[in-house]
Amino acid sequence: MTTTVPARRRRVPPRWIAAAAIAVLVVLMAVDTEYRTAETAAAAAPKKFDPAAFGAQNYQAKVVPAIQQSAVDLPVLLKALAGDKDAAGQKYGKRPGSTGPYTFAVKGTGKAGKARSGLLPVTVEGVPDGTRVSLQIGPAINGTALRDAAGYITFGQFTNQVEYADAATALNNELRAKLLNGLDAAALDGKEITFTGAFTLLTPQTVTITPVAIT
Repeated sequence: MTTTVPARRRRVPPRWIAAAAIAVLVVLMAVDTEYRTAETAAAAAPKKFDPAAFGAQNYQAKVVPAIQQSAVDLPVLLKALAGDKDAAGQKYGKRPGSTGPYTFAVKGTGKAGKARSGLLPVTVEGVPDGTRVSLQIGPAINGTALRDAAGYITFGQFTNQVEYADAATALNNELRAKLLNGLDAAALDGKEITFTGAFTLLTPQTVTITPVAIT
């Protein structure tokens, strides 16, 4: 009787298996890889925020009309604030988020005083006694009143807090270029003026308005 001895199976060396797996992986990566030129890569990258462009695109075309359309007479607003500050804020004001001070778009007429330290005082009939009203006339324009009073500019439109702050500064810069650089503040002393602008409420006794129009 002849005994048949089964043939021994040849074992594949582990290093060959690893090499084959790597080769398959390289092929799959090559198939799935999208090759881009420097130009296409740059075009696909997120665009860096340009404050100057934002100010130029928004100030005259959007922010000024928005403030003019929602502006409330200053004496009416101050009377409402004296009665119920929270109710007046909800009715007339805007604010980013659910906390923080309200910002108001306002208009009024009054007698201009002597400009001093970047502020033009205005005596407005009908405002509560002891209330000091001033217009920011530069050269430094502070605050975020224009950005916040516009009503359509929100933090979520920007990458971070720095860009959000830069947007407010850019609008202030546009205001200075479009309105204040040609303003002869000394010539307004003692004259009746009409103004439109915005201010952020810190205290009803001190109203410092960032103007978008002075006539």
